[in-house]
Amino acid sequence: MSMDTTVFSGPLTTDRLVLRLFAEDDLNDMHAYQGLPEVARYLYRPPRDRARCAEVIERIGRGTHWKEDGDSLTLAVCRRDTPGVIGEVVVSLSSVHAAQAEIGWVFHPDHGGRGYATEAALALRDLAFQQLSVHRLFARLDADNTASARICERLSMRREAHLIESDRDGRGWGSEYVYAILAREAESAGTD
Repeated sequence: MSMDTTVFSGPLTTDRLVLRLFAEDDLNDMHAYQGLPEVARYLYRPPRDRARCAEVIERIGRGTHWKEDGDSLTLAVCRRDTPGVIGEVVVSLSSVHAAQAEIGWVFHPDHGGRGYATEAALALRDLAFQQLSVHRLFARLDADNTASARICERLSMRREAHLIESDRDGRGWGSEYVYAILAREAESAGTD
């Protein structure tokens, strides 16, 4: 199957959530979580200020054509019952040739522990396999990020690697995990 697909037209809905492209009006909501040091700790970069969030929204709000290495689709995650963005999920095309993509998520800590990240990530996992023709979906995460490791496991991803002291930030050396799942494994796993 061809990896070339049109820009995401969305929105994508789940039982409790709506996943859609970001809009200018989402600036305050994005900055509310992207500006937090405890959120940025696991993102391999410093917290974002409002100006940087505005730049990011300008870029990701257009979606992607999903045909070149590096193309990515970032979706705002909103609760269906209340307005506002509570987080985001992203899938990035790492290799057109190998049909591989990386998945990730970032959520405001105030919305943690309710299953929103898992629900949104499951929807994006299914979109990646069913509509974007991904063969292998993987996630890289800080080994200390136990919440994200649990999400990977709920997505039926297997831990493929534990990279020891593979990254360095202001706190020192950090290790990371790599989780992955193949399209055929996702089909048999369903959406548990």
